[in-house]
Amino acid sequence: MKSINLQAYLQASAVIDWHHPGILALAQKLAAGQQSPSAIAKACFEWVRDQIHHSSDYQMNPVTCRASDVLQYQTGYCFAKSHLLAALLRANGVPTGFCYQRLSLDDQGAPYTLHGFNGVYLPDIGWYRVDARGNREGVNTQFIPPRRKFSLQNSVT
Repeated sequence: MKSINLQAYLQASAVIDWHHPGILALAQKLAAGQQSPSAIAKACFEWVRDQIHHSSDYQMNPVTCRASDVLQYQTGYCFAKSHLLAALLRANGVPTGFCYQRLSLDDQGAPYTLHGFNGVYLPDIGWYRVDARGNREGVNTQFIPPRRKFSLQNSVT
């Protein structure tokens, strides 16, 4: 089996600015007392899912993108929330990437939108997809590896 280089999934960037003091402080707070990468990932996932408002659901501005801006303004669309989750996890040494899914806005075909979520590398199971978009009526995302429960899928797989 080919080994994967996880270093690329730990890097900071202009958007995933995990070296920002606010992100580092929150990452440390969320990881406190956690005993495994899975436990850290769950704590960070649930915090972003529950504490950062989905901009569309709450009709909030500004439109954020950079992880530190999402944290500062406490709002973001799905992709922005995935940037903050990646920053928190990477700050804690948990490799994290990005996944995108094309969705129909009305489940009838065009028009379409792009939905962003995360792939998190958990040593005990490998890559695990999580969607921190935020729960609301008809949307229920949970962190229950190795099963997935996505906001845009009502079934557990």
